[in-house]
Amino acid sequence: MTNTGMFFRMLLSAVFRRRSRAVMAVVASLVGAATLSCLAMICIAVPQQMNQEMRAYGANLIVTPLADSENGKSGIDDAMVEHTTEMVSAKGSEKHATYRYENVRVNAAPYVMAGVNPAQVRNLNHHWVVDGSWPSAGKVLVGRDVADAMGLKVGGSITIGYRASDNAASSGQASQPGTDGTSDGQTSSGSTGAQQTQNGHVSSDIMDTSGTEFRVAGIVDTGGSEDSIIYALAGDVDKLTGSTRGVDVIEYSSGASDLTALVNSINDMTSMHVKAQQVTKITASDTRVITMLQTLFWIVSLVVLVFTLVGVGTTISSIVSQRRNEIGLRKALGASSHAIGVEFYVESAVYGLLGGLLGTATGYGMARWLCATVFERSIGFNWWLAVVSVVFSALVAVVASIPPVHRATRIDPAVVLREE
Repeated sequence: MTNTGMFFRMLLSAVFRRRSRAVMAVVASLVGAATLSCLAMICIAVPQQMNQEMRAYGANLIVTPLADSENGKSGIDDAMVEHTTEMVSAKGSEKHATYRYENVRVNAAPYVMAGVNPAQVRNLNHHWVVDGSWPSAGKVLVGRDVADAMGLKVGGSITIGYRASDNAASSGQASQPGTDGTSDGQTSSGSTGAQQTQNGHVSSDIMDTSGTEFRVAGIVDTGGSEDSIIYALAGDVDKLTGSTRGVDVIEYSSGASDLTALVNSINDMTSMHVKAQQVTKITASDTRVITMLQTLFWIVSLVVLVFTLVGVGTTISSIVSQRRNEIGLRKALGASSHAIGVEFYVESAVYGLLGGLLGTATGYGMARWLCATVFERSIGFNWWLAVVSVVFSALVAVVASIPPVHRATRIDPAVVLREE
């Protein structure tokens, strides 16, 4: 029989003759591998899915025209919208919606009206709760605050008047609501003149209640600043104001891995005359949840690693103590300390591999169950993570066996045989 064959025969004999100790070592590795692989799978898959779902709750990036540029008066034209969108999409997946804001009057009371593309807004803001339907030609979507203040119902009518003087204030700019629930101080341009037109488009009388009649297609409830806005087709806003211009805000839901770098790249392009900024309520919430998960992973991983090292190390120490006489006899017959050490290291690695295989499978099952019951989402099997988990379990078992193996190689055969 060759040396290699004898080595594996001795290894298998040592394992099966002390099955209880072997099971303890495998179980210690199994618990560690199961816990770590379960947490790792959750911490990798869940933040990715949460990031995607967070993006359904609105924009994480907005682009507005610079107030002191020509765009600040005329808005962002279609060509610049397309160019900015290309920059955002180059860094990852994106969804966007454009808004043109105008100050309008409803029963002489001031409100903000937004000209939008309903398909874009609906695709970007899945969290919006709409009672009725989205705006269409001649029909508007009103915010819950507007509906409550005006007593509006779905299917009812609303008369909206546009006064150029309202939008000519502050050098021809009108305030627009912020995307984070407060006013962000950005502005949108109104008509360039204050001349009267017919059909109630422009009026100089503050108590003038005339205007253009629209049907209420639906009422939107978001719990944010959107509830105080009236939404209409961009074309209807053009007709109401009697002018066509660019948009005031582009909202993006960007999948870029580094959103800050994307914002800086847009702002560095001074020739674009636009300003990009992150929407903190989305990005901060996303980052906070992911940071909590990652912190939990590292804390639990450290604790589990310590317990695994102690468990495997204690088991190998017990095996060394039981085989003390055998080790002394082998050394008396000429076995080197290196050969004895290699045998114990390989034995520990085998325990780690078996525990890692069983633990990784168990960890995947636990991860699937936790994701389904706690996070309400599915999780796929990660092959590279499974391989890392098995190899890591074997390495931890070998590292844990270093102190007891070191003691085994220092056994004095003369002392052991004299005790016999």
